[in-house]
Amino acid sequence: MDLRRRQFLHLAAAAATLAVAAPTASAQNYPTRPVRIVVGFAAGGTTDLVARLMARWLSERLGQQFVIENRPGASANLAAEAVARAPADGYTLLALTSTNTINATLFDNLSFDLNRDFAMVAGIIRSPLILEAHPSVPVKAVPEFIALAKANPGRITMASFGIGSSSHVAGELFKMMTGVNLLHVPYRGSGPMLTDLLGGQVQMTFDNLPASIEHIRADKLRALAVTTATRSEALPNIPTVGEFVRGYEASAIIGLAAPRRTPADVVERLNKEVNAALADPKLKARLADLSASALIGLPAEFAKLVVDETEKWAKVVKFAGVKPE
Repeated sequence: MDLRRRQFLHLAAAAATLAVAAPTASAQNYPTRPVRIVVGFAAGGTTDLVARLMARWLSERLGQQFVIENRPGASANLAAEAVARAPADGYTLLALTSTNTINATLFDNLSFDLNRDFAMVAGIIRSPLILEAHPSVPVKAVPEFIALAKANPGRITMASFGIGSSSHVAGELFKMMTGVNLLHVPYRGSGPMLTDLLGGQVQMTFDNLPASIEHIRADKLRALAVTTATRSEALPNIPTVGEFVRGYEASAIIGLAAPRRTPADVVERLNKEVNAALADPKLKARLADLSASALIGLPAEFAKLVVDETEKWAKVVKFAGVKPE
């Protein structure tokens, strides 16, 4: 073997060793500077609050600041696009929500693909919506409501906090699976929607449970069912929609994602720390205050959940013919 060939082989072997060692080194040193968590909604909402709770934990555990950057706009697409285009180094993360899984089909001109352009890091929470009605609606259970809606097609108003929102598509899924015809009334946010529901201007909705729970406890609204597969610990006597409509499930999810090609070991380290946070009693109690349950699992499990959710909402969006505003 000549000298040049031996030198080439030695260099190739050294490069291969560095390629294997580099990810390990990156995980050992990560993070060496502040990390951004981009939230596609304004400060003060559920996603923002959950992201801040997780950022505080990660900052304390990893010795660098995890900073929340609120970037609302375009139904959370601005935030997702910014993260998709960021360097794949673990220093820019997305607070991914159910809105992102709905948007994948709702918008046909996105510059990114949710399941292609992101590395799923970890789930954080799953929380229910609540199927609720104004007390003037003469029903106390889901079967009664379905019967009333079928007897009055297109006459019962179904409020939501926006076209294409989780509230809207949860209602469209209910319509699709039960065959009822409800009149959709979209609002710009949960707040104004809830105000009109409490006033009786609209008759029912699928709302975020934390926003409505005190009104339910005060008998100002009537809870018929939660939308998760299991009952909520916050309202244990309220059944699930699935107890009456087999297979129905419409929970809201929040998790973390990173740009595609973020080093796998960095993703794994973040996943490990998020799961540790979700097992912490104090953080679990804070999440329980939001009527949420922890989404502990591996990156691959969260990735599968996002794929499944994207496919489910694609069917609903297409069935209902939902178009963005």
